[in-house]
Amino acid sequence: MSQSLTQTRYTISEVEARTGLTQHTLRWYERIGLMPHVDRSHSGQRRFSDKDLGWLAFVGKLRTTGMSVADMVRYAELVREGEHTFDERRELLERTRRDVRARIAELTDALEVLDYKIGTYAMNPVAGKAEQ
Repeated sequence: MSQSLTQTRYTISEVEARTGLTQHTLRWYERIGLMPHVDRSHSGQRRFSDKDLGWLAFVGKLRTTGMSVADMVRYAELVREGEHTFDERRELLERTRRDVRARIAELTDALEVLDYKIGTYAMNPVAGKAEQ
């Protein structure tokens, strides 16, 4: 038996439960080209594979980075185009990494300010009254 016949397949409801993504979002991802081709059952129902779930987990990480939907779709297109797009994919991911690092630096700075303020209040609960 081929691996494709023995692979676990998931319905859209099962994928929703496993990923937390709504069925509407999953259909939208497919419609805009963010999701690769999803197999269908003989009755036309979507049947997601473990590979699809892995892709959705990766897309979730890209969303967490703040990558735009347009860039995520572009990345998906490049993956489908094949190995000759490795350089362009890497550049897209490197740009995203630079953006993430910049956001981390901003958040680290904001965290330091919060920690300072919290420390001020911990030492002197009346310290913040002048700010009000």
